[in-house]
Amino acid sequence: MTTQKTTRTKRDGALESPWQRNSAELNPGSATAYPALTYDCLVIGAGITGITAALLLQEAGKKVVIAEANTVGFGTTGGTSAHINTFADTTYKEAESAFGKEGAQLFADAVNEGAGLIKTNISNYLIDCDYEIKTGYVYAKDEKQAKQLADILDGAKAVGIPAYYVDQAPAPVPYQAALEFPDQAQFHPLKYLQTLLSEYLNAGGILLEETKIETVKTEGNFHVADLPQGEIKARQVIYATHLPPGINSYSLRCAPYRSYVLAVKLKDDTYPDALVYDMQEPYHYFRTHVVDGERLLIAGGNDHKTGHDEPEKAFADLEKYVRENYDVSSIKYRWSSQYYVPVDGFPYIGQMAEAAKGVYCATGYNGNGMMLGSIAGKILSDLAQGKDNKYADIFSPSRLKPIAGFTAFVQENADVAYHFVADRFGIHETDSLKRLSPGTGQVVEVDGKKIAAYRDDSGKIHALSPVCTHAGCIVNWNGEEKSWDCPCHGARYDIDGKVLTGPATLNLAIIDPENNA
Repeated sequence: MTTQKTTRTKRDGALESPWQRNSAELNPGSATAYPALTYDCLVIGAGITGITAALLLQEAGKKVVIAEANTVGFGTTGGTSAHINTFADTTYKEAESAFGKEGAQLFADAVNEGAGLIKTNISNYLIDCDYEIKTGYVYAKDEKQAKQLADILDGAKAVGIPAYYVDQAPAPVPYQAALEFPDQAQFHPLKYLQTLLSEYLNAGGILLEETKIETVKTEGNFHVADLPQGEIKARQVIYATHLPPGINSYSLRCAPYRSYVLAVKLKDDTYPDALVYDMQEPYHYFRTHVVDGERLLIAGGNDHKTGHDEPEKAFADLEKYVRENYDVSSIKYRWSSQYYVPVDGFPYIGQMAEAAKGVYCATGYNGNGMMLGSIAGKILSDLAQGKDNKYADIFSPSRLKPIAGFTAFVQENADVAYHFVADRFGIHETDSLKRLSPGTGQVVEVDGKKIAAYRDDSGKIHALSPVCTHAGCIVNWNGEEKSWDCPCHGARYDIDGKVLTGPATLNLAIIDPENNA
């Protein structure tokens, strides 16, 4: 029940990663219809979490259907910088402080098992996805960073992660101290994902692309999603999305961030044969990948909260840093991607606290989505089959950590409240939309009406309500990705108001610009 795709994989913005540009021939297609029957599990989202969980369930003999609002690899899995590492953005010392020694060990085990699951799948399914074992290096430029690096080493040792001080590291700048992490890895995420998807489809699974699930209602022992092409009824539901849709506690406990990446051709041969990370604020990271036979430096960082700061400046600052430290010939690719930072440092994976029994979610991976997304797929598969999983309690979405994440929780939601109010007063009043230059967007007020207006290169105005349909905040224009981004919970919309990424499910309202020109 598949149809071959002839178009390139889409993504959640105007910019493409090399993984997405080179994925067209890998997409096996999706079902154009599906039989009217009851499924064991409906998986919402076709990224690394959703497809990993769906494949495990389908191979366990379950009947599974994946519903993807856009296309496979549309979001973060297609926009990742594709590092596979055994250390995490939440350091193991921070994990011990928040969750104790046992919690820190479980976190380390989960990260390692997620990385191991990728490696095992590559071996079992003979996946050609540019997988390479690399050594990782983290370096400190000054005394303050060196102390932080010592904490990283202590935390790693406490949970059995191999790490060592080294005298030589492939850092692009002088450094005071450096750590080596052996047996890290890198890969092409969509080549990997597409093979998992093929295995899933070959096992009898169903994939529905361009299928947005807006609501799921519970009827007795089943969960039901109504779609134009029919009804999907399932015993279990997995939200393998950035955030579960709608207003819920995860919107309050996770902060959305965008990260920026460049793929650069160098004039010389100083490409690092390693994964390299600094400890600056904002931080940077580097690795090398061969794309279409051409060696490229993958450089990333300059993260900031979604809808805050200027994406143009983030890219400019990243490019400036790379050019200062490498002899750049040309920039082949530039793109950004989104992730969510949990207030207490650990992801939320399991039964949704606010939902009916059998409705699961996974969110809050920080910048470690490949490893945590993979282990989340295993955890969710186990839970949906009624199996025990040793990580279920520590990552439970129902957990309460009033001390560990309280300060971050208060700060994040104070920021949300600020933007809900302040952004309404920051809207520029104008008497005409004609001043808007082609290729630019702005939130303005015309004759008392607030408008999110974008003028395309042909001169056409795309006018929308600027009020995010998730929680009512005012969206901001992202000139790099040509999107409207919400600064409160990270929902993003295209120039015509269509939802690109949740937690919003409804599109922005369209406004007739003819009456406001």
